[in-house]
Amino acid sequence: MLGDESGSALIEAALVLPAVLVIAFGVVTAGRIVQAQVAVQAAAREAGRALAVAPSASAGLASARERALAIADGHGLAPERLGVSLDAGAFARGGMVRAQTWYEVGLGDLPLLGRIEVTVSSSHDDRIELYRGRTVAAP
Repeated sequence: MLGDESGSALIEAALVLPAVLVIAFGVVTAGRIVQAQVAVQAAAREAGRALAVAPSASAGLASARERALAIADGHGLAPERLGVSLDAGAFARGGMVRAQTWYEVGLGDLPLLGRIEVTVSSSHDDRIELYRGRTVAAP
């Protein structure tokens, strides 16, 4: 008969628990980053499209920024952490417009990560349609 094993479960738990916690926090961190990346891609895509179909560059820039913020809000992103950069180019038929978005994913509320922030970004280029009718507006 071997010695008393009454404390072995406690020792095993003490050895396994840190690994389980690291895996759990890793899954939560990866989930937050992936969710933010999907939202940032959607915001860039929608902003680029809103800019490309606008009747003028000034109207397009305003509607694209508004659209990006609305999409980000729909995905649960904090608007103060979202950045949006829009480039209307020459804003001519057949030309290209570009929307870039980025978001700082805060991970400070997770234990052991301190004040770590991860920035995810996306850009979307969209072509202004050649044969789309436009109202005459000043760029």
